[in-house]
Amino acid sequence: MDDDIPDVLLTGLLFYDLVLTGLGKPPAPGEEVWTAGMGCGPGGIANLAVAASRFGLRTELAAVFGDDFYGLHCREVLARQEGVGLCLSRTAEGWPTPVTVALAHGQDRALVTHGCEPPYSQDVLMGDPPAARTALVHLEAEPRAWIAKAAADGTRIYADVGWDPTQRWSRDLLDQLALCHAFLPNETEAMAYTRTDSAVAALGTLAELVPVAVVTRGGDGAVAVDQTTGEFAEVPALAVDVLDATGAGDVFGASFVTASLAGWPLAERLRFAVLAAGLSVGHHGGALAAPGWYGVDRWWRSVTDPGLRRAYGFLADRLPADPGPPVRHAPVTPPAPRP
Repeated sequence: MDDDIPDVLLTGLLFYDLVLTGLGKPPAPGEEVWTAGMGCGPGGIANLAVAASRFGLRTELAAVFGDDFYGLHCREVLARQEGVGLCLSRTAEGWPTPVTVALAHGQDRALVTHGCEPPYSQDVLMGDPPAARTALVHLEAEPRAWIAKAAADGTRIYADVGWDPTQRWSRDLLDQLALCHAFLPNETEAMAYTRTDSAVAALGTLAELVPVAVVTRGGDGAVAVDQTTGEFAEVPALAVDVLDATGAGDVFGASFVTASLAGWPLAERLRFAVLAAGLSVGHHGGALAAPGWYGVDRWWRSVTDPGLRRAYGFLADRLPADPGPPVRHAPVTPPAPRP
């Protein structure tokens, strides 16, 4: 394998996220509610890009940036601060970068977004996609041509899927799994698309369609099957205080890819992904909440619970000798733009 090719190839819609946390209750019309915390930074596809890059993966992102403050700020953070490759990305003159305000309340959040369709599609951005070890993709009802090209070129496709606002949950979407190495939906999505009534039943159906099937279960952890190795794994979630769940699924996916590229057993891959996602919800925002090796190493050094020490003992041999510098979390306000 060529060491110079990207470990992870990504494309999708980028947002500027403003996250408000600590809501005592959701706001009602005409009411002002003060919050206890706030953070801002890149979001959307940037969640996956930063999470992967912070685990040392060579990450190449194809996205559209507006030429406004939000787009310029996101580009600065991704390229200069996080080391994400942007050779496939474009800046669109006069196009407003989408902005999302996330209101985190309890274990979940509500989103309010302003934006419009980008002037360049995923297929235009990717063209003939470069060779890569993996691609993290979001499956949609309309198949993307670049995904088939990447798969045909030997790139392993790790896919997830989002909420279907029509709630039809067309099984036609599952036809795209023929291109994928792994599929990582949450249990609501998995059960809806497979017409089953439990995460385990959904996993069984998906395992017939894709080599590696993973179903995430939020506070109940995750289950997975790897048909290439014959492994089954089920792991619980960490007991954590949730500040902001934005991007936790993206951190899970990037972490699972990291461990998969390293060849870890399925149970270790799953525990590692659950851990990273659990660490991310303790910080504001999506992209800049990703823990990276630094966050995982810091957590492991702090663990005293005997059960957790046993369950995650594999980290003693997996963590890099140098986990890198502390990661930067979402600031309350962005820095002033460079002159």
